[in-house]
Amino acid sequence: MKSFTISLTINGEEKMVPVMASDTLLFVIRHHLGLTGAKPSCLNGDCGACTVHIDGRPMKSCLMLAVEAAGKKVTTIEGLQGTPIQQAFIEKFAFQCGYCTPGFIMNCQALVEKHPDADDQTIKEWLSSNICRCTSYAEIEEAVKSVLKKK
Repeated sequence: MKSFTISLTINGEEKMVPVMASDTLLFVIRHHLGLTGAKPSCLNGDCGACTVHIDGRPMKSCLMLAVEAAGKKVTTIEGLQGTPIQQAFIEKFAFQCGYCTPGFIMNCQALVEKHPDADDQTIKEWLSSNICRCTSYAEIEEAVKSVLKKK
């Protein structure tokens, strides 16, 4: 299969990246750009460990082809610097092993941006798109709620 070059805007920077038509965004982010915060886990969209933002919306990068991201604004966990949700995860101990944490933070960041008045049901619905095998989700919910209260 032939490769070609596409332009991706990642974390505010335009990058020229060689890809093959079948390369997922997750693969390109990790292996061509060296951004390893988005994690490969299920590779079929079930777990959310690979969540990134595409034009401000959470997307599982294992389900998106890299060529589909051309012309869109892609933000990875490395692009979130000092956001309140990151601090809340630390303060509320909303992680254990940490493997799923970047994906959860990306999803929760989008949640607090899109639903600043989210109720418990909305929070639970948003969190259901990601899987953590270590925590009870209670700490993650508390982290989200603590950020929402500050808005």
